[in-house]
Amino acid sequence: MTNKFKDKDMQAIIGWVLRAGVFVSMLVVFIGGVIYLYRHGQTITNYHEFKGVPDFVHSPAGIINGILTLRGRAIIQAGIVLLIATPIVRVVFSAVGFIIEKDYLYTGITFIVLLIIVISAFSGHAG
Repeated sequence: MTNKFKDKDMQAIIGWVLRAGVFVSMLVVFIGGVIYLYRHGQTITNYHEFKGVPDFVHSPAGIINGILTLRGRAIIQAGIVLLIATPIVRVVFSAVGFIIEKDYLYTGITFIVLLIIVISAFSGHAG
């Protein structure tokens, strides 16, 4: 009796990855929101002057530094990045599944999709 990896097993793993990714990102955003409200909840907002997102959440190094110093906005930003990364991880898991199944056509298609996602992410263009 062989314990062969099945398509349903891969679907279950991918479903788990998506659920876990959304849950973890939601938890991170919630924690960041609690920290942000604890520190800035009493601040009165001036709507006559536009203040964008602080510079420290525009770069990975700034986000990591903000997380280490427990800055709420940086933690919220990290949760959003995790949420965006979740479907990308799903595509990677799909590619691994197709490699295990030795389905080289779908492996190639999946890597093309992954390449398009990565190029779009680093070029700043949506497509």
